[in-house]
Amino acid sequence: MARKVLAKPVKLHVKKDDLVMVIQGDDKGKTGKVLEARPRENRVVVEGVNIQKRHMRPTRTNPQGGVVERPGPIAASNVMLVCPHCKRPSRMRRHRGEKGAVRVCVRCGKAID
Repeated sequence: MARKVLAKPVKLHVKKDDLVMVIQGDDKGKTGKVLEARPRENRVVVEGVNIQKRHMRPTRTNPQGGVVERPGPIAASNVMLVCPHCKRPSRMRRHRGEKGAVRVCVRCGKAID
């Protein structure tokens, strides 16, 4: 299955190291940190979510080889940002300030960045 790469990168609502909750799919309800954001594919890699097994052959860096489990990418629309202040998943909106656009929690109204 070929990956769909968007012509123009999409502005994601989450960044690397954000805490997110999965709201759809097999891992619904799990929370984890964003390890990687892929705006061109509109996907994110979340710690402990969508674990995939990869059979690795022995190499110099991995002389044992074997089965390696690692998280795979999921659609960015299937995750919701967890506000660091109110500790609940919420939508965010962007407010323009002196320092540029700032993400703000819809529930509590406090700045996330």
